Amino acid sequence: MTDAVIVTGGSSGLGAAVVDAVLKAGGRPFVIDRQPPAEGVPWVECDLADTRAAEAATREVIAQAGGSIDGVVTAAGMDVPGALADIPGETWDRIVMIDLLATAAVIRAAIPALKESHGTVVTVASTLGIKAVSDATAYCAAKFGVVGFTRSLAAELAGQVGVTLLIPGGMRTKFFDDRDEQYKPGPDAILNDPAQVANAIMFALTQPAGSAVRELIVAAEQETSYP
Repeated sequence: MTDAVIVTGGSSGLGAAVVDAVLKAGGRPFVIDRQPPAEGVPWVECDLADTRAAEAATREVIAQAGGSIDGVVTAAGMDVPGALADIPGETWDRIVMIDLLATAAVIRAAIPALKESHGTVVTVASTLGIKAVSDATAYCAAKFGVVGFTRSLAAELAGQVGVTLLIPGGMRTKFFDDRDEQYKPGPDAILNDPAQVANAIMFALTQPAGSAVRELIVAAEQETSYP
């Protein structure tokens, strides 16, 4: 059974759903985020846009877990939709830093512990990591990057660490709340329950030794944005 699992972005959205799923399975989630997770869940405060800080936070969490971890789920993410010329450079950069570079940074720091436990990494991409749309250059760049990064990582760590690429569709979370109205899902949008996506992540995390779920696409059955 999977025991200690690091969850980035575990205070809300998909990350919080993963924390709940780990707890229900009898595991121990450890969160890296800027905001505190549910009460009683151990965590380290970190702005994941600072990748060196993300690495340090990962090492700190591993120490909290007693030096051993069984899984990492990189659920942290952000997006600010808009035309490339209209998005401030600092905002554009931050999206790529959190969604892609922090993913790599956390996993990089966790690899020694994951090799010892033969644990599993689950990276979180998006259907916009396999389908490009307008006004999402930073998000698409980052999520396409997560897809390529994870596929390469799976080849690199084969036989040592399980690596799963998760490609989720839109979910009913607060992810869309701060967007301009034109970029929010409409009233007829079909979105998935993040708890269902978290269940898919648990399936990947709990594969027996010698078996790996390489890629999962999880979306609402009738999602309108699915390619």
